[in-house]
Amino acid sequence: MKNSRRSFLKIAGISALGMGASPVNTLFASSGVQGVETHKNKDALTAGQWGLVIDTRKINSSDDLEPMMEACHKIHNVPKIENPNHEIKWIWEEEYKHAFPEKENKYMDDRTKHLPFLVLCNHCEKPSCVQACPTKATFKQDDGIVVMDFHRCIGCRFCMAACPYGSRSFNFRDPRPFIAEVDPGFPTRMKGVVEKCNFCAERLAIGKQPACVEVSNGILTFGDLEDPESDVRKLLKSNYTIRRKQNLGTGPAVYYIV
Repeated sequence: MKNSRRSFLKIAGISALGMGASPVNTLFASSGVQGVETHKNKDALTAGQWGLVIDTRKINSSDDLEPMMEACHKIHNVPKIENPNHEIKWIWEEEYKHAFPEKENKYMDDRTKHLPFLVLCNHCEKPSCVQACPTKATFKQDDGIVVMDFHRCIGCRFCMAACPYGSRSFNFRDPRPFIAEVDPGFPTRMKGVVEKCNFCAERLAIGKQPACVEVSNGILTFGDLEDPESDVRKLLKSNYTIRRKQNLGTGPAVYYIV
């Protein structure tokens, strides 16, 4: 056991040092999909810090969230695995008490208590997952999006332990047999790899909004948090919002209007 652990740490350390010598330039190095950070086209959407505002006042039931989850999982080839111990989630619904455990109280109104909340990676200002990753498979772009290079992931799951939001999934088995229809525009993953929401970085690179936003019927608003004139900033200025576990100091970029 000691030799195995020592070998892993040695490999992880060498990988981290070697990869730290130069910036990460591609997201999917050997998949044929170019890295979105350095290969944006002329129509690319840009921002100083991308952020998402979720208007929970427009949510009435799980039916309102289903189109967003379906759109995200379909274009990103997220497998549908029934076993809850093996399921992969990029965006999903959660109860208030689990999404905001520190904000729950026994006198809360019934609507908020029973409302399904949409949760995903928070693309934090100070992402603990990035600090924990030994191979830089997880890294933060200049526009604030926390992305992954699946080919650098060694499956150590340090990032999963570091993330306080449960926003990452691990492929305990080969996910490909569980994809009903593969979208050729996004790479499939393999057994032993961690994955998560990437704010549709590959769509932003070609001038498109995130897939979940496009089908949200106004529930989701996406934009530049550093632009005072952006739609997200206008919503934040005129509405009371909360963020998940913001007391931890990670700086989530996903806001909820309640």
